[in-house]
Amino acid sequence: MAVNLEIHAHGHTPEFGEPETAKSERAESVELGKMDCTHRRLKPRHIQLIGIGGTIGTMLYVQIGQGLIQGGPGSLFIAFSLWCTVILAVTFCLAEMVTYLPISSPFIRFAGRYVDEAFGFAAGWNFFIFEAALVPFEVTACNVIIHFWSDIVPTAGIIAIVVVLYALINLMAIKWYGETEFWAALGKVVLIVGLLFFTFIVAVGGNPQHDRFGFRYWYEPGAFAEYYTTGSLGRFQGFLQCLIFASLAVAGPDYVSMAAGEAENPRKVLPRAFNAVFYRLTTFFCLGSLAVGVLVPYNDPELKAAFDEGRPGAAASPYVVAMNRLGIPILPHIVNALILTAAFSAGNSYVYCASRSLYGLALEGKAPRFLIKCTKKGVPVYCVIIVLLIALLSFLQISQGTSVVLTWFVSLVTASQLINYCVVCCTYVSFYRALKAQGISRDSLPYKGYLQPYAAYYALVATFVFSFVGGYTVFLPGKWNVASFLFS
Repeated sequence: MAVNLEIHAHGHTPEFGEPETAKSERAESVELGKMDCTHRRLKPRHIQLIGIGGTIGTMLYVQIGQGLIQGGPGSLFIAFSLWCTVILAVTFCLAEMVTYLPISSPFIRFAGRYVDEAFGFAAGWNFFIFEAALVPFEVTACNVIIHFWSDIVPTAGIIAIVVVLYALINLMAIKWYGETEFWAALGKVVLIVGLLFFTFIVAVGGNPQHDRFGFRYWYEPGAFAEYYTTGSLGRFQGFLQCLIFASLAVAGPDYVSMAAGEAENPRKVLPRAFNAVFYRLTTFFCLGSLAVGVLVPYNDPELKAAFDEGRPGAAASPYVVAMNRLGIPILPHIVNALILTAAFSAGNSYVYCASRSLYGLALEGKAPRFLIKCTKKGVPVYCVIIVLLIALLSFLQISQGTSVVLTWFVSLVTASQLINYCVVCCTYVSFYRALKAQGISRDSLPYKGYLQPYAAYYALVATFVFSFVGGYTVFLPGKWNVASFLFS
């Protein structure tokens, strides 16, 4: 039976002889669907920058140095460029479906409507757990970044302040979340653009040492680092590590889509926001991965020591390492301050996305019914409170012993992002087939993705394969670790 694209709660048309229980379930779900009390208050400028808010966290500024050490500048740049094509394919899938039907928690509910109810249930809870688990991770990141300057403020105090700020921002009207995210994301844009300009200026000789180093580090020590083994296999393993890192670092379209239910004039605003994802990907991730490879050699002792010793905040950032190498003062402190806003903004986005995904599940009857309760300002209050309670797990960071638990918790959900993209691609294939079966021209849609359905198949294969590849290093001789195996 072809999937009907009309707005039926369970994604299918009623059939003759349908059991009474099924009819009553559908009726209840329709009733729940009518209870969407969120408000469309997000302006176009908010939507444009919300995608950046969730996309850019500390990975692009700090952890990217780990990828540089493992694979070298050439592997890092090629891996990021390749993975951007996968995310672009996912963007085409999401944009076409979400602009056609801009509802709350869209791709979660589409999975149930266009594929199968059980599939939608699994996808929704997977996305919720993934987003909610990232909140304590970013709260912890904020704490570590602040300790770049001083250890005078206790860890518990910083964590409490960040969680309270998240509560204030997310329990107010949606427009205040939009404003906060707009300015925080603007800070991220300023930082990455500033760092790209910094890279160009110092590479051509605009530094205290007047050293025109250009692409020197691509030749000495080289563009491709060996990882674990030597020779060609070692260089391939280095590239694979960079590709695994890119698959976890590059994101974007899912954050734009989660705001669909609260966007003003979504069918006009969202296509532009999705198109902007492409430019953000190429500018921020491709050029960012190129810049760190220009600034620092992959065998730099300070960079290696920063990761080995777990130095706080921007100390492990390749940009800050480059500033120290060139004898540039003050700038590292400015970079650390802006990285703090990036981490705070990313955590704020995760609170929003986690709460809205839980709200979407409740609207579909796949989560407890009391979660559909909204304030007069259109905020799903109980959903936000549950996410903030999960954020309290960041207090595990206070003790050295319990901080390991937080690391495990994050490791457990790293593949969830790739599974989310698999879900989007599967859902799009069903959506595409449904349009074809019912004779609906894709030219009539508010947004028509390129290269479909081949882009969906390409992204599906890539994300599915990398869901399993991520923890392969545990099988290398001498690398076995029971905890790493279980949580990969």
